[in-house]
Amino acid sequence: MSMRFTAKAVRRTTALTAVVGLALGVAGCGGGGGDDKPPASAAASASKGDGSAPTAQEGQSGEPLAELKGPSGLLLQITSALRDSGGFVTVTADLKNDSAKLLTIPAQLSGNETEIIRNGRSFGGATLVDSKGKKRYYVLRDTDGRPLTTTGVSSVKSGDSVPVFMQFPAPPAGTSEVSFQMPMFAPADIAISG
Repeated sequence: MSMRFTAKAVRRTTALTAVVGLALGVAGCGGGGGDDKPPASAAASASKGDGSAPTAQEGQSGEPLAELKGPSGLLLQITSALRDSGGFVTVTADLKNDSAKLLTIPAQLSGNETEIIRNGRSFGGATLVDSKGKKRYYVLRDTDGRPLTTTGVSSVKSGDSVPVFMQFPAPPAGTSEVSFQMPMFAPADIAISG
């Protein structure tokens, strides 16, 4: 009998401790003083950029490395070309629709290699050209032949932009500038960082 009473008492004590802990937690999150902003307005204020550190996306919103003009008002703004320790260069960009209508992404951007085309729409037609080393670098593929690039983008609405990436083998460490080429777009020289 006493063991049953003790177990019941322990359960009640545990439940009471949990309720008190939750009450204290809620009180602690309540924003005590009159000068404090409520949590919702603080979050909205931080998202407006009142001195908080930029996110990775915001950090790339500066001047693009290059702008390539494409067909029908498509514009590719290259935001970075980063070399990593694994021997790759990842090019990130924003594909923008500067026209007044919905634009279908041309199939030519996928390139003309059968293996890449078989895997659907992509930016697999992009290349990096190292004119100093006289080499052309194609978009990498995974073990199933899928290009290591953004896939599945079929159209872009008027005024919208879509973030895209393409991954290439890295040129030699001494090469810091390459020409970025995409079918149907004007080529542009870009600097590799990292």
